[in-house]
This record gives sequence, structure tokens and C-alpha cells, in this order.
Amino acid sequence: MDSRTKGKTVMEVGGDGVAVITLINPPVNSLSFDVLYNLKSNYEEALSRNDVKAIVITGAKGRFSGGFDISGFGEMQKGNVKEPKAGYISIDIITDLLEAARKPSVAAIDGLALGGGLELAMACHARISAPAAQLGLPELQLGVIPGFGGTQRLPRLVGLTKALEMILTSKPVKAEEGHSLGLIDAVVPPAELVTTARRWALDIVGRRKPWVSSVSKTDKLPPLGEAREILTFAKAQTLKRAPNMKHPLMCLDAIEVGIVSGPRAGLEKEAEVASQVVKLDTTKGLIHVFFSQRGTAKVPGVTDRGLVPRKIKKVAIIGGGLMGSGIATALILSNYPVILKEVNEKFLEAGIGRVKANLQSRVRKGSMSQEKFEKTMSLLKGSLDYESFRDVDMVIEAVIENISLKQQIFADLEKYCPQHCILASNTSTIDLNKIGERTKSQDRIVGAHFFSPAHIMPLLEIVRTNHTSAQVIVDLLDVGKKIKKTPVVVGNCTGFAVNRMFFPYTQAAMFLVECGADPYLIDRAISKFGMPMGPFRLCDLVGFGVAIATATQFIENFSERTYKSMIIPLMQEDKRAGEATRKGFYLYDDKRKAKPDPELKKYIEKARSISGVKLDPKLANLSEKDIIEMTFFPVVNEACRVFAEGIAVKAADLDIAGIMGMGFPPYRGGIMFWADSIGSKYIYSRLDEWSKAYGDFFKPCAFLAERGSKGVPLSAPVKQASSRL
Repeated sequence: MDSRTKGKTVMEVGGDGVAVITLINPPVNSLSFDVLYNLKSNYEEALSRNDVKAIVITGAKGRFSGGFDISGFGEMQKGNVKEPKAGYISIDIITDLLEAARKPSVAAIDGLALGGGLELAMACHARISAPAAQLGLPELQLGVIPGFGGTQRLPRLVGLTKALEMILTSKPVKAEEGHSLGLIDAVVPPAELVTTARRWALDIVGRRKPWVSSVSKTDKLPPLGEAREILTFAKAQTLKRAPNMKHPLMCLDAIEVGIVSGPRAGLEKEAEVASQVVKLDTTKGLIHVFFSQRGTAKVPGVTDRGLVPRKIKKVAIIGGGLMGSGIATALILSNYPVILKEVNEKFLEAGIGRVKANLQSRVRKGSMSQEKFEKTMSLLKGSLDYESFRDVDMVIEAVIENISLKQQIFADLEKYCPQHCILASNTSTIDLNKIGERTKSQDRIVGAHFFSPAHIMPLLEIVRTNHTSAQVIVDLLDVGKKIKKTPVVVGNCTGFAVNRMFFPYTQAAMFLVECGADPYLIDRAISKFGMPMGPFRLCDLVGFGVAIATATQFIENFSERTYKSMIIPLMQEDKRAGEATRKGFYLYDDKRKAKPDPELKKYIEKARSISGVKLDPKLANLSEKDIIEMTFFPVVNEACRVFAEGIAVKAADLDIAGIMGMGFPPYRGGIMFWADSIGSKYIYSRLDEWSKAYGDFFKPCAFLAERGSKGVPLSAPVKQASSRL
């Protein structure tokens, strides 16, 4: 989508002498180049007209502006945009035209004033807001910085400390808080918004209200020495939290220049930084993720058929364990009535207790009131049989990974649930065709694979078999959106997309350890790369039972490319099961803090003797780069198989699935995007080299070999794939 052909502004001059300029660019009135140049033209006309005394800027249909049109960043990265850069807009239009105008302007803010939208409002001489408005500068999460003067104006309006908090966390504030901070001058009902803004603008003309140039304010800035201390601390914290990202530190540099050398120098530094950050690899990755995340809800042959989601009024969940209770929590938090079924009173009580604990955690943190807690819990009912399933619209099975048990459950569901009821399984690895073998309802069987903890993790993997109807997929996409998950629709196979892609992740790490690499160095290198934790710490967290169950599925279905390590089974024999038993690859204290365990060596040596693997000096002394490549290139290889087989329609869907399901660092753009940034030719050559030295576990698949030999991007569309969708 080309940002240069989007949006407009319109201007109306009232009998009171106030020109009202309205931003129009649905759905959030984003500031495309078109909108900005229209705004400039309207402003220049308003300043030249004798019948205009003051100006009000507002947004159409209850939204001020959601910010700069991010597709413009994509065009800048490709070199397609010939218009002047953000620096021109920030200084020439926002500062020298709007803020320095001889006629005052007031922003009338309803709905959203985010990013460039808030920056535009801050350049006005006053801001009037409706109560529900959200105000913030979320640019850093997109890999860019506030480039329309936000680094200079926000600290001068709300103070340096609060401005840093808002910018570095990307969290918006509501209108009332904005008012108390000094960001907003008045909060009024939506119906009175433009009228109040007009009156306020005329009061500025008549000197009954102050004429404030935000960029010139200094009363909320701390003394220079104190400001430098605050910024030094902020830089240290930022470096600690995001060591692989440059743009937050570059943003802090722009803020510092403005405080030390004055606002004009700060604006020029901001413009310089804004033009630099769009070229960073991390920015390219984050912008790719932004668009890819929004693209997951578009499924060819499903969402383009005009189907309307059916209303899901009641949901049943079978199994109140960690996953079932988490799914129940996610649903009742979005006002879905839920029936939780268990096999006996003890298990049912424990399941309801887990849901209660999940909500009470929110109450303790202050994000949920006691009244809301009680209302939410009232949506959950327990059951020991299927009688209450006769009017449910969807069932989600969340029992242990046992095929025969799941088959029996689905056969029972067919007897009790209404004909329209969606029959979903939360299985993470088992083929859905096997689960539904004993039913005659193949068209309504679907995978609804949540990730633990289900009420927190953002991904919902929707697994479609060859029989699942498009209507069921549309319904589940709608549920996913309503419970605030990012849904990714994938085809049916062992492990589906996420678990299948990442099966080789742990196996590669086990192989390296048996060859002599230090497991704790591997975990450190992987964490430094940007994963939430390394593969061994992850095994401890999920538990060895889960690790063995998933590995068994992979061994059974893909035995020709599986590395079978005995390290975990040997530890299990000694009643080690991971973090839950306080002993796994690490030892855990009362606060579950992990520390290396010297005894781990004996299990590694015993596993090595069983597998017959020999110590390899080269693998025992790997660099961090080699650890990353030998751990993640097998993941890329499996992702290529998943893509080639049509399990995923788009490579970008695999990127989002890996980021939201496994914690792959978003600033690297996802597994396929990252692979393409390295180059298919290089990845192919490395895997080919390792497969010749160490066996078929590393052997490049046909898809990767073909593309790698020609240097073709791995994410390029698959033309002839027989899609599982």
C-alpha cells in the first residue's frame, strides 16, 4: 500500500473565525504524506485568510490520529519515497509552520493520539481531549523513534522522567492522566470537544488563555546535572533490557541534545536519527513483524469468501490442568461463559482453583478490581459429565497427549454436543485426523493450539485438516481476536507449525553438548541472541515429561532426521524432571532461581557412551556465532519443509508463529526473515558441510537446497506447493 496516495484533510471556516481542519484517513486517520501535505496547504491558506483568527485540528469519526502511516517507513526502506524526509516534516511543517504560526491552534483529541498524531497535537498551542482518548508515543516498538518533534516536546510538557517512561515503554496514557501531567489542557465530553476547542482557540487570541509553544517550555525540565544523571540511568537500563537494539539509545541521544543544546539542536538531531534508524536491520525486522502480524488473519480461500463469523455464546473446556485452566482464564476474561469439565471433584476443584489464582494475580497487581474478579469468575461453571454440553457452541479439549483418550473424548462429544458445535483440540503434536478417527464430524474438527501459559501467551495456532470447513476457521479467527490472541492458521501435521519448526532446536543443542560443548555457554549465547532463555533452561521450565512426549512424536514421524539424545531420560531415572523438582539441567532454590549443576557432567558422559558420539574439539570450543548457527539453522531447515509442504501459506506466518509461540526475537523479524537476512546460499552451505561431517540431522531439505544453490530468498512464495490448507 503506497502511503503517498492515501488520505486528505478538509478545512471549514466558521462564522466565529475559527478554521477547523479535519484529518481524514480511515481507519485511524494515519498521517500519510498526502495527509501531511494537505494539512500544510490548509494551514497556509488559514494563515493567509483575513477571516480566520485561529485554527482547530481534529480527526474524522472520533479518532484524532493513530500516527504516521507506517507503510511510509517500508517505502523509505525500499528507497521508493522521493518526498522530503521526516526531518523536513518535523522542522519545516510541524515546528516552523504550525507551532510558529501567528495564529494559535488547538488540537481537539478524541479516540487516538498516538505517535505522529500526538506529536502533531503537541505542536498546537493547547490540547483539549475527550475522556477515553489514548495519548502516547509507541514508535520504539516499531523500531523507529518519534520523528515529528516528540523527543523534544514531550519532556517539556510532562517532565523528563515521565517522558522517558512513555517513550521507552511505548505505553499510552488516558486523558485524565494526561491532564494531570500537563499534556492535556482540558478534558470534556466528546459532544463538546470541537466547540470547546474553538472557544479555547479564541480565548488564546483574546489573551484569556495562555499561548504556549511546547518546544520552548523549560519549567518542567530538571537542572542540567540532574537531567544528565536521569539520562545516564535510562541508557544503562535500556542497554540491559535491549542489548541488541540501537534505536532506543539513539532516541535518548536526541532527547539529550535538546536538553543540553536547546530545542532547535534537539529537533535537528531527532531528524538525523529518524533518517538513520529506518536503515537498521532491527527496524526492518520490527516493521516486517508489524505488517505480518496483521496479515495472519487473511487466509486465502477462507477469509475471502464473504463468510460471517457465527456468534459463540458458550464454550466448554475438557481438562482443568495448566493448559485447560489457562484457556478458561483467557475466555472468561473476554466475557465468554465457560463450562470446565473434569473426571472427578478433586481435579475439578483444582482446575477452578487455578483459574481463580490466575485472576487473583491480576487483583494483586492492581490490574483487576475485586468486583471485576467476582463478575469474571461467575462466568465459569464446573461439570463432571457431558449433560451441560448440549447447548455449547464450541468445545476445546485440553487433556494429556494420549491419542486413545482424545479419540474417546471426541466420540463422546459427537453424542452430546449440538450439530453446529465446533470440536477443537489443544493438542500440540498429535495429528488431528487421528484424533477424529471415530467421529462422523470431520468438518467441524479443528486444532486450537494455545501456548503456555494460555492466558498470557499471545499466539493461537489454528490447525485445519483437509476436512475442516472454512466457516469453522472463520469462527475461530473471530474468537482468537476477541480473546486478544494473534491467530495463525496452519495445516495439519505432526507438531503443526511452531513445535515442528522448533523440534530440532533442542536436539541440536543436545548434539552439541554430547560432542563436548558447555550447555551453560549454549544457553548464554542463545539468550544473548535474544531468546527469552536457552534450550536447556526451557526444557527445565516445561518439564522433562513434556520434552519426552514431544520428542517421541518427532522420532516416530521423522526418524530419518532426528538426533536421539539420552540425557533427559537418564536424568528422569534419577527423579529429575526440571524446575518442578528443583533439579534438571540447573539446580533451583526456593525462589526458583537457576544455577549450574556440576553433576550434569555425569549424565552427559553416560549419554555419550550410549550414543557412541565422540568428543569433538571443534564443537567443544564453538564461538557464539557458531552456537547460534548450529542451533538455529536446523530450525530454518525444518521451517523450509513446513513452508514447502504448504503447512503455512505464507513465510511471514511462520515468522509470527515463531516469535509469539517460541519467543524468537521480534527485532530479528522471525525465523524466515532472519534466515533471508543471512542468505539462503550461506545457510545451505553450512548445513551441507555439517551433514557430511555429522550426519543426516543437518542435511538440507530439497527446498532449501534448491533455493540455497541459486541464492533465492527462502521466504519467496511457493508457486507449486500442494497446500495442506
